[in-house]
Amino acid sequence: MAIQVGDKAPDFELKDNHGRTVRLSDFRGEKNVVLLFYPFAFTGVCTGELCELRDNLPRFEDRGTQLLAVSNDSIHTLRVFAEQEGLEYPLLSDFWPHGETSSAYGVFDDAKGCAVRGTFVIDKEGVVRWTVVNGLPDARDLNDYVTALDAL
Repeated sequence: MAIQVGDKAPDFELKDNHGRTVRLSDFRGEKNVVLLFYPFAFTGVCTGELCELRDNLPRFEDRGTQLLAVSNDSIHTLRVFAEQEGLEYPLLSDFWPHGETSSAYGVFDDAKGCAVRGTFVIDKEGVVRWTVVNGLPDARDLNDYVTALDAL
């Protein structure tokens, strides 16, 4: 079961597409976080969602929000994907231990070996304020994230 609104967001430590360590707690007290889990780099729906976020990044930055996108791909895959698509926000690798962070958020699909499409809006205190979880083929609407951020 996915983490619910009102829950404290589990902290994590993951490597980004440049090999840098990123922790959720790094943003506590500083920024809201939109934490977005997606199945795999280079797939149609995922690429579409992440490029839409790229094209609308100022909508998040203007709201004092850090966007973090997590998949179970390796950092090497994520580096090439980010370069190919011009993604300038952190792509985090939940590759090893495989799916540990996705599982902590309740969005890891054991049968498929990847995260489903879960999104969590986390406030500056580390509390989940909005969430949506979609199945693998179902894209999310980024306007829903922005509306949730505006309600903080």
